[in-house]
Parts: sequence; C-alpha cells; structure tokens
Amino acid sequence: MPIVVDIDVMLARRKMAVGELAERVGITPANLAVLKNGRAKAVRFTTLAALCEVLGCQPGDLLRWEPDGD
Repeated sequence: MPIVVDIDVMLARRKMAVGELAERVGITPANLAVLKNGRAKAVRFTTLAALCEVLGCQPGDLLRWEPDGD
C-alpha cells in the first residue's frame, strides 16, 4: 500500500505509549494497532483529528504517500 502510517514515529517523539494514545483518542488499542501497522483500509477524519490533537501534529506527520515500485 502506498500510504504509510507514521504513528509510531510520533509516539516515540512524544514519549507516549500506545495504550495512553488509544485512551486519550477514544479508540481501542486493537484498532490503534491496526491503524499503526498499516492494515487499516480507512480512517475517519474525526479519528485523524483526535490523533493530531493528542499528538500535537498535522495529518501529514502521521500519513505519507510512497509510490509502489511498479
């Protein structure tokens, strides 16, 4: 998938645990793991906004596009 999720990078920068982020955003740790590991097919804008608010970042800090090598 050409969309890469960098939540783990922001978590490391903020020195925050996955469980704390999930709780503060209001999603389950399992759903956050699906998103963090790039297995999600979609993300709600409300969830993306909450992630940005809690992590103090922009959507582009969490998501980036890398073209496939085709």
